[in-house]
Amino acid sequence: MSLTSVTIISPEAANGRNVVALGVTKAFSAAKKTAVFRPAVCRKETFTDVLLEASNAGLGREQSVGVCPKRARTDKEGARADIVAAYTEAIETAQPEAVVIVGTDKSAINDPSIFAFNADVAADLKSVVLLAVCTINRTPEQVLGTVEASKTIIESAGSKVAGVFITGCKDEQVEPLKEEFAAYEVPVWTLPAVDFDEEDAVSKATEAFEANVNAEELISAVEAPFEAPTTPYAFQYSLLGKAKADKRTIVLPEGTEDRIIKAADYLLERDIVDLIIVGDKESILARGEELGLKSLEKAQFQAKDDEEVLAPMVAKLCELRAKKGMTEEQARKQLADDSYFGTMLVVLGKADGLVSGSINSTANTVRPALQVIKTKPGSSLVSGAFLMCFKDHVAVFSDCAINLNPSAEQLAEIAIQSAETAKAFGLNPKVGMLSYSTLGSGKGPDVDLVEEATALVKEKAPGLAVVGSIQFDAAWSPTVAATKAKGNDVAGHVNVFVFPDLCAGNIGYKAVQRSSGALAVGPVLQGLNRPVNDLSRGATVQDIINTVALTAIEAQ
Repeated sequence: MSLTSVTIISPEAANGRNVVALGVTKAFSAAKKTAVFRPAVCRKETFTDVLLEASNAGLGREQSVGVCPKRARTDKEGARADIVAAYTEAIETAQPEAVVIVGTDKSAINDPSIFAFNADVAADLKSVVLLAVCTINRTPEQVLGTVEASKTIIESAGSKVAGVFITGCKDEQVEPLKEEFAAYEVPVWTLPAVDFDEEDAVSKATEAFEANVNAEELISAVEAPFEAPTTPYAFQYSLLGKAKADKRTIVLPEGTEDRIIKAADYLLERDIVDLIIVGDKESILARGEELGLKSLEKAQFQAKDDEEVLAPMVAKLCELRAKKGMTEEQARKQLADDSYFGTMLVVLGKADGLVSGSINSTANTVRPALQVIKTKPGSSLVSGAFLMCFKDHVAVFSDCAINLNPSAEQLAEIAIQSAETAKAFGLNPKVGMLSYSTLGSGKGPDVDLVEEATALVKEKAPGLAVVGSIQFDAAWSPTVAATKAKGNDVAGHVNVFVFPDLCAGNIGYKAVQRSSGALAVGPVLQGLNRPVNDLSRGATVQDIINTVALTAIEAQ
């Protein structure tokens, strides 16, 4: 069942917006099972209760609100993440056909950025926007200017304006406004002022809305085709949702690290994955209590000196490393290492995947996996990709973590692995084999290598959309591609960027991450038999949460 989602926001957020919100909620509720959601609203306000009474999805107030306005003002990034989570839970609970999202209310504290915040939230929730602009003390030209300025902010966030309501209209203003907006690209409706502090305001607002707005036209405008963006907040929560839908067990070998147990607590509280935390249970729980964590007890804890687990682990490691002459004594010494111990829990089938690296190097995380988990059938190498979450879409960058100077054959394999990663996370892969040359514009051995790799990709995966060699700008921008790669359908639309070597890849992803504000999730280690993923030693708690979730999805 598809969901119709519409957000109502206003630069002023005064009573005119409330007339729109109530009217839209009633119009949709008459035609569909409709929920109401308030991303950021004060618990003391009462208008939300009016909207809930007008809706018919059966949600209560607690389920229909995200965060308080102060949180939206002081911690916009954290608030957006929690709003997406609350919204998703509300939709999962009610299973509505439509949802009316109503932005922040008028406040005595003026936050100049709050309108942009409302637009960002609309994009996070994959919702189109109905814009409400008040005409009081404005000429028709000034109303149009306000609409256009607001529309720019909404579109910049990644959403679109589906319709415009001009509120507070006196009878003599209606015709001049209609003339001003006669050729406007989306429907425009005018509404008279209704004071919600007056008695019988709800019936007056309903009457005014129904007299001036055709419900069928309204619903048709909202349901017009729209390619919703995937913002970083939407992507992060989609990871959690996918992981939760088919739970897997992930082992965390670094149980003494605060960031690890904070992330574990978050995931366990929301029942997203099952976790095995390596370390002493009592000391980890004691540290969790000091940090104010409430859900760590839901984890399974595994001490490294537990002979019931250690003995079969030693035997299995000796078996797997028999050709290297591994003895029992050597195996026990090897298993004193957290990463080795955690990796063997995966080998023994006690866990579906592993996440490590917050206090260990990439080599320490990858080496045990290469030695005992090994590569998938048909894979000759392991590579590292990052999921790069931009303002309105997700791309894959690789290899940014493992292979120093891949050969043409290895580069082709990295490209095919990365395309499979893109598919696993819902992307339709379009691969760009990056170089300093676009389709023969430059010459040299490095270009030759990339062009040879591109030919191998086409040979090994004939159905895969790929272009190479290609410069980053021609891969990224349709405008640049129209000049540099005219007629090529992939150029300008690449979402899997394959760098020619580790130096370029590591610099490239970090440069983009830090300069653009993109969220980098990963690295995803590609090509292993079982999912093992590495953390940056500078990883935040949110980075760890995301990496555990994507590891669980890979394990599915």
